[in-house]
Order: sequence, then structure tokens, then C-alpha cells
Amino acid sequence: MKLIYNVKDKPKFGQLLVFAFQQLLAILAATIAVPSIVGNGMSQSAALFGAGIGTLVYLLFTKFRSPVFLGSSFAFLGSMFAAFAGAASVEAGYAGIILGAIFAGLVYVVIALVVKFAGVQWINKLMPPVVIGPTVAIIGLSLAGNAVGDSLKGAAAEGGVFTMNAQGWVSLCCALVTLIVVMLCSVFGKKMMKLIPFIIGILAGYIVAAVFTLIGIKTGNEVLQVINFSLFKEMQWIPDFTFLTAVKGLSAINGKYIATIAVAYIPVAFVVFAEHIADHKNLSSVIGSELLEDPGLHRTLLGDGIGSMVGALFGGCPNTTYGESVGCVAITGNASIVTILTTAIMAIVISFFGPFVTFLSTIPSCVMGGVCITLYGFIAVSGLKMIQNVDLGDNRNLFVVSVILICGIGGMSLKIGQVTLTEIACALILGIVVNLLLSKKGSKTAE
Repeated sequence: MKLIYNVKDKPKFGQLLVFAFQQLLAILAATIAVPSIVGNGMSQSAALFGAGIGTLVYLLFTKFRSPVFLGSSFAFLGSMFAAFAGAASVEAGYAGIILGAIFAGLVYVVIALVVKFAGVQWINKLMPPVVIGPTVAIIGLSLAGNAVGDSLKGAAAEGGVFTMNAQGWVSLCCALVTLIVVMLCSVFGKKMMKLIPFIIGILAGYIVAAVFTLIGIKTGNEVLQVINFSLFKEMQWIPDFTFLTAVKGLSAINGKYIATIAVAYIPVAFVVFAEHIADHKNLSSVIGSELLEDPGLHRTLLGDGIGSMVGALFGGCPNTTYGESVGCVAITGNASIVTILTTAIMAIVISFFGPFVTFLSTIPSCVMGGVCITLYGFIAVSGLKMIQNVDLGDNRNLFVVSVILICGIGGMSLKIGQVTLTEIACALILGIVVNLLLSKKGSKTAE
């Protein structure tokens, strides 16, 4: 992809702050959503702080060569629920989610050591473009429902069909304004406008949403009130760091609970490992540099694993590389590592300003839905581009791609005990198996 700023480029300071804020907007909704979903008093500000710290750790381990932001991982939601469910108290639950992140991080460390000594060639053979390409596409396509659902927030959904009502039309209007402005700025914008399409798009969508909300407040029509300004009444002024609460629950930790945490977190870490590779293959295609070789998969794993440990210590949520961040890099053509570094620092600083964090959290989901249509779409397209040189006239390649796409888009997600294999993990595992199985038939090696 054509980059305006390469990894080592340094934008001017004023532009840098704007670019960093755009990255922050791209990852914000998902990052602060995890603590909100888990509940138990978890802090959104602390999660944002943890994401910033985790990203700094990741950048250090990857020698500042991998331009991606780490945010709260949705893959560990079930694990976090299990940590609180099995705890003797909420405070013990906080200690449990930190312990779980340490277990997950150690899995990454062990795999990193194996990769360090065994190299990455086995991964390239196991996951050639014919496997990894459609898997990356699935990462974007599997999120398509979230983007559409957010864009039609409030509309009645049954069997995948949205029945439009007043609230649905308002949400769709805000989403379309956001989407159209992002596209126009990205395609026809000049200079700075072309580099910050998300900021301009979100601002346009927010203004439209604010107009609807003010009209709704004035007329007493709740359907039009798409921005929840009441969040300012309950805003948190400073982060409530997880480890401060966890200390109070350490005495309630016992061997049985530790075993429960290990079972809840360790298997999921292996599943996320597969997604880690897909994310970095995708990012590699965007920046034109193979990250699994330079700085190396062992470094990206260490950065991700230890970044998750540190992030969870402050915010409770294990971190992971964000597709939204990769999509932002791809669409804007800004792969500057300094931008990611500034975003991490900005996330840490902003987490201490309650009013600003609250303002960001008031951005309606329908506005973010309009943005995510483009972000998730670019992830899907970048995956498909990986297989443009694959010979799909060869039935072996055709079957591999077909199995991955159908299982992934079809939502093959399996729960085995405490472990949930996401559709991405299932599709990738099946793709690897099919590729290896058909390779034994004497047809030519993977493209």
C-alpha cells in the first residue's frame, strides 16, 4: 500500500498530535468497552492507561518497528468473567484478572523462546499466503456485523434483518454522514485533510448526533437523544488502577482459585497467538516489511505478552494488537512509529482527565459504526490482496481458501469447556489442516 509516512518518518509536531488523536479515536470505543462489559467497577480510564503502557512496552520490545496500538482484548472476556465468578470477593476477582494476564503473558513468553531458537520458517510453511490471506480477511469480515449493528443502533433486529424505526433512522443518518465524510476526505482531500479523515468524519457525525440530541431534549423525544450527556454526572476524574483494588483481595487467593484462573486464561492465550500472527502478517503487507522476520516474531510475542501483563496490572484487561489501528494506518497511509508512540503517551495522559475521557465515551456507537465500516473493510480487503497472486485454478488452493472463508464468515465458533475458539481461530486451524492434508497429495506447494 502507498504510504505517506513510512515507519521511520517523523511528522511535524503539530501534525503528530492530530495523527495520534486520530489513532486514539480509532481504538477508543473497543478499548473502553471491555471494562464496561465485564463490570464489577472496572475503570475505563484505567483500561485506557493500561493500553497506553502496554503499547509502550510493545514498542520497546519490537525496537520501534511495528506501528500498531495495543488495546483491551475481547478474546479474554470469558476468562475475566470466570475470574470474578470464582472469586471470594470483588477484590479477589481483581487479583485474579491480574494473575490471569500473567499466565497468558507467560504463554507468549514461552512461545517466543521457542520461536527464537526454532526460527519462523516453520510458521511460514504452516501458514503460507493461501492460508493467512483469507484468515486476515475473516478478521475484518467477522467484525462486519458489529459495524452494521452499531450503524443501525436502535432498529429492531430479527433473523439478521433490521426493521427500521425512528431510532434506527437517526442512527443510520449519523453513521452515513460519518462514513461519507471519511470517504470523501480520504479520496478527495488535500494534504492534511487526507491524513485525518477519521477525525473529520467523527466530528461531522458527532455534530449531526448532537443536533438530533438537542432537538430530542427540547421536545422530550428520547428517540432522538443519541448522545448520552448524563455520563458527565458520573465521570471518573482519575484512573482507578486495578492493582490498588487487587491488593485487598490477595489474602483470599488459594490454590483452587489459581487453578481456575490458569484454566480460564492459558488456553485462550494459544488461540490469541494465532490471531497475533494474522494481525502481524496483515500489518506487514500494509507497511511492506515482514515483521515476523524483522524485528522478529519472538519480539512481537514478547511485546504483546509482557505488554498484556503490564496493561492488566493497571487496567485489568489483557491487551492485543488492534485491527482498528492497522486499518487506520492503511487508510491514512501513516505508518509512522512516532505516531503510535505519541498515541500511547496521549492515552496515558488523557486517562487522568475525567471530563475528556467522558467526552470521548459520549461519541455515539452509530458514529463509530460509520467509521468501523471502513476500518473493518480495509482489514478484509488487505487479506484478500494477499491471495491475489495465489493460483486459485489449483483446486488445492481453492479448497483451502473456501474452507477458511466459509467457516469464518459462517461464524464457526466453538466452546470447549472453559475455552472458546473464535471463528478466526477455527477458520485458521481448519485452513492449516486442509492445506497440510492436500499437500500430501503431491500437488505443488503452497503459493
